[in-house]
Amino acid sequence: MGNGEKKNTADLYRYGGLKGCKGLMKGFFFPGFKYTYILRIASRYGRRSFLGIIFRFILRHYSYKYGIQIPAGTVIGQGFYIGHFGTIVVSHGAIIGDNCNIAHNVTIGRTNRGKLEGTPIIGDKVWIGTGSVIVGKINIGRNVLIAPMSFVNFDVPNDSIVIGHPAKIIRDENATLGYINNVLNE
Repeated sequence: MGNGEKKNTADLYRYGGLKGCKGLMKGFFFPGFKYTYILRIASRYGRRSFLGIIFRFILRHYSYKYGIQIPAGTVIGQGFYIGHFGTIVVSHGAIIGDNCNIAHNVTIGRTNRGKLEGTPIIGDKVWIGTGSVIVGKINIGRNVLIAPMSFVNFDVPNDSIVIGHPAKIIRDENATLGYINNVLNE
């Protein structure tokens, strides 16, 4: 199984434990899975190749339809889960780890100047709640829950909950317990 197929299988499993051909057909009823599936295919092909153009065109269609903007080529680990569609923006250059959840109205953005110039790197098993904004060249650790409506522009250590605006960090070994579900091979 290739890396792309492995990622698609892990992504599909996040949607209620779906697997196989029958699960794939059910998976296409979830806008988040459908978008991620096309995103991963578009990312496999060069920008100017025939298939690259076709799949980027389809991806653009789904971007308008579902309100999700994640550029083809964005580095996203396996088991990516978009819980609800609508206004999700991820800047080019952001890196998202394995088994991450993103809710609606989330921005993972770039800062264009200052000491935080750049895009975020998000670790494995990160749950990002509704309306959260993560900006700048920062690192979000592993097993982190970012509560809804949080503004994060600083590094976050592993095993933490980030809450509020301005955000504060609460250390918690079980930060994502019950939030990151249906993980393949854990």
